[in-house]
Amino acid sequence: MSFDIVNAGEADLPGILAIYNDAVQHTTAIWNETLVDLANRRAWLVERTAAGFPVLVAHDAAGEVVGYASYGTWRTIEGFRQTVEHSVYVRADQRGQGLGPALMQALIERARAANLHVMVAAIESENTASIRLHQRLGFITTGQMPQVGRKFGRWLDLTFMQLILGAKE
Repeated sequence: MSFDIVNAGEADLPGILAIYNDAVQHTTAIWNETLVDLANRRAWLVERTAAGFPVLVAHDAAGEVVGYASYGTWRTIEGFRQTVEHSVYVRADQRGQGLGPALMQALIERARAANLHVMVAAIESENTASIRLHQRLGFITTGQMPQVGRKFGRWLDLTFMQLILGAKE
């Protein structure tokens, strides 16, 4: 499969919206239960880019958005300013094609270039595919929080993983 990873723009928002809402409806990757609209994703994109955070999209050969990734503030207190939390989502019909690792690698490169120190992942504990992906990229498990969320009528556990991006003085 051929795809390009670029900075997201206004034209990418419908594709991002579709992937996001599919994850809300059908997965525990996002613990929200309420679908969002295009204005919500537009505000999210504006907020992320205004803060200097990347929003990357993967386009297939036809130019369709098949995945996206971003990172943002992990905690708002100044002492955490060099740590970010990321998210990566791949369109359901494109999973297993190498998009997730490619988006993650591009995001990690952006974080290193921004001189960030740690990237955090918060993953629903039964999402073994995501946990394995993060392990392959060098993330380590740093914590488990049982039953901290609820979706689809069941309690969800949260696994925290992190990647130290590089030496930081």
